[in-house]
Amino acid sequence: MAIIYDWYENPNAEGDPEKRGVHPRPLLNGKVSMERLYKEIHDRSSLSVGDVKNVIDNLTRICGQELCEGREVHIEGLGYFAPTLETTEKVTRTTKHKHQKIRLKTISFRPDVHLKAALSDISVAKSKYTRHSLSLSEVEIDMRLKEYFAEHELLLRIDFQELCGMARTTANSHLQRLRKEGKLKNVGRPTHPIYRPMPGYYGMSRDTVVGR
Repeated sequence: MAIIYDWYENPNAEGDPEKRGVHPRPLLNGKVSMERLYKEIHDRSSLSVGDVKNVIDNLTRICGQELCEGREVHIEGLGYFAPTLETTEKVTRTTKHKHQKIRLKTISFRPDVHLKAALSDISVAKSKYTRHSLSLSEVEIDMRLKEYFAEHELLLRIDFQELCGMARTTANSHLQRLRKEGKLKNVGRPTHPIYRPMPGYYGMSRDTVVGR
């Protein structure tokens, strides 16, 4: 089966809309659950489903421990995992207690050459239907944001575009609406907004204090 894709405008593109750069973006064909992975490995090995689950659970815990100690984890055939950091606020060389203003940003992933080789013969196909600016109700948008923030702390405009299948201008309009409604807060710069849910929305406790 081919990877279905559509064309999207490059971030921060300016000028004539007809001459702005675009890039292809895959339209993901669902999500593979852990239960399916357990069964797939079971079917291809002598391990029981329970054994597979136990191995993967332990692998996850061990990787977490090693990453917490600042090590890169290489799973041969899959790729390299490493922690990346960010500051909780603007920090300069003269900022006091800089070490207290650091947190985990994300876990970076670099695919192993074997994994990339396995994808060398992919085929692609243009989507028959545009996914740009899907006509979602405000309730549907809220539902997607709740699911997103269950796994992510921050939201960028490009994340919102992909989440809701919207063009840039439409996404910006909705983000401005959500800010005015008090559902999202920009904790970044005006020129580079980064959004967090406000207390009481998208799974955020009403007692949570949202910083800048």
